[in-house]
Amino acid sequence: MNLTLTKAPFGARPPVAKPIPQFLAEVTEEGIREIVFVHYELIKESSIRHLFPKDEAEFEMAKKHASDFFIQICGGTNHFEQNRGAPRMIARHAPFRITQDARDTWLELYIPILEDLKTEGISEESLQSFWNYLDIFSLWMINTK
Repeated sequence: MNLTLTKAPFGARPPVAKPIPQFLAEVTEEGIREIVFVHYELIKESSIRHLFPKDEAEFEMAKKHASDFFIQICGGTNHFEQNRGAPRMIARHAPFRITQDARDTWLELYIPILEDLKTEGISEESLQSFWNYLDIFSLWMINTK
């Protein structure tokens, strides 16, 4: 797998492709929830912890919302839209000061998770398509120089 981080000038919004349907078929909705939950636990110990809710109940709800979003993006049930409306992720992230470094940290925390999934038999093609989505999608969230 090629888990490198794309660099782009501030404000760049390159085209982003959703993960291939095979990713959801291999990982399942429950598997996506587990990926996000593990990612959030890594965030708790990271330099970007301050960007996430301090209250544990709110932090758990943020995990659920993120899981719902990724399940929907990957072609699963539209839990996010049913519970929160249109994703509008740029607007939802606007209140948070997301720098290039914060984005890089957020993205890098996915690397060991995806590498573990490869050892569990998830195809490299599926994992690469999910990484490619995360890589470009996360560029769109940068809102602070």
